[in-house]
Amino acid sequence: MIYKITHSTTYIYETPVAVCHNLVMLTPRDDGNVRSLSHRLTIRPTPPISARRKDFFGNSVHSFSTEENHKQLTVTATSRVQVSPPNLPADETTVSWERVVHALKEQQDPNWLSVCPFQYDSPRVRRNTDFESFSKESFSPERPVLAAVRDLTTRIYGHFKYDSKATHVGTPTEDAFKLARGVCQDFAHVQLACLRSIGIPARYVSGYLRTNPPPGKPRLIGADQSHAWVAAYCGPDLGWVDVDPTNNCLCSTDHITIAWGRDYGDVAPIRGVFLGGGHHQLLVSVDVHPETEQPPS
Repeated sequence: MIYKITHSTTYIYETPVAVCHNLVMLTPRDDGNVRSLSHRLTIRPTPPISARRKDFFGNSVHSFSTEENHKQLTVTATSRVQVSPPNLPADETTVSWERVVHALKEQQDPNWLSVCPFQYDSPRVRRNTDFESFSKESFSPERPVLAAVRDLTTRIYGHFKYDSKATHVGTPTEDAFKLARGVCQDFAHVQLACLRSIGIPARYVSGYLRTNPPPGKPRLIGADQSHAWVAAYCGPDLGWVDVDPTNNCLCSTDHITIAWGRDYGDVAPIRGVFLGGGHHQLLVSVDVHPETEQPPS
């Protein structure tokens, strides 16, 4: 499936901003099942200082600085990507989850060094016994790892209620877990904490979700906006498997990866600082559509 994606973010300031410094992470990753065909980032006003680099996790980061008075800043990312479906075996044919954990612990897994950053605590996701206990119902002894991961995804989906007013971007994962409600960021953080608490490496994935429901069926939550999900490490043969706890599904051609990290803090789409401006208004518009369809009007 080939998609064209347009993601536009506009900041409107009450008074002029004199200086701003920003980091933008809106370039699709070119690996796994996503192939980046083209990408363009447009910033208005045009910044005199800008640079591109790769971060520790291999994500593309664009930094820029503007040092002229402005009352509006617009960042527009236009991308064209090709997304292929994952090739996964039957759940019950995968190795036991204990075998995955043991191989990593004993450094017998050939990928153990690269997955280490996703095995332990991160600033927004900390392991504890509550998350471990919740996970144990899915990760019973000798259960195949993919079956266990998918069952945990289903249980989080059933346990949580999607509620955009229940949490905010800084809500601790422990609080979201107790509330049993939140947005895709909270669903993902909770599943990360559950997986890591039993020794399964897991990473936070940011991107987009495209839905095209049949007549009479609801659109998936997260359609035509930024979305977040989880990738669980299932051993060297299977590798990373992306699952979406917000929508209770395996990720396929409807999920488009932009970046991944330990938690949301590693992959925020836009972050920065500015001097001046007073109160400001944030406008975000995201269009995701297959190339064979007409773009949204």
